[in-house]
Amino acid sequence: MPPVVHSFDPPDRFVAGTVGEPGARTFFVQARSGERLVSVALEKQQVAILAEQTGELLDKLVQAGDTRTLVPALAPADLVDNGPLDNPIEEEFRAGTITLSWDPDAERVVIEVFAITAVEADPGELDPTGEAAEPEPEEMLVVRLTPGQARAFCARSETVVDAGREQCPFCGGPMDPGGHLCPRANGFKRTAP
Repeated sequence: MPPVVHSFDPPDRFVAGTVGEPGARTFFVQARSGERLVSVALEKQQVAILAEQTGELLDKLVQAGDTRTLVPALAPADLVDNGPLDNPIEEEFRAGTITLSWDPDAERVVIEVFAITAVEADPGELDPTGEAAEPEPEEMLVVRLTPGQARAFCARSETVVDAGREQCPFCGGPMDPGGHLCPRANGFKRTAP
């Protein structure tokens, strides 16, 4: 059965956001075109890495200078989006693998987010190289962004990731409102200033 593909080319809005209090937040990427809305849950690290890698891809395109479309060095002011996630926030699926690429013909950043798939060990299913065959994803999100939209996504994502709990000044770990057991303090509890 072919996977369900949620495709946006380009979306009206593509943002990262969270639901919940720092320390217990659920991260989402959300794509919207008109009334169609797709929300995909992912890990904080996935958002951080996607934003970082997208920024690096855009920086390489700026340095190469061989695109017909302007690739902005910063998020264009008219594309900055600090609004909350759109409601209703209903998780379509949880993200597993995420791919990032550049489509030189359409001059779009392409982000593909694949649903986590359950892997069942079946030694009889091997691909031509003799490795275990990858299961086909059941669902995926494909977003094709203009360079300006991609730069705005990076800026917002970095803000969302950094908006979590305060970091301990000694070990760098996250501190809950009541403090945390700091490994650099030999197990003594440190509290937020």
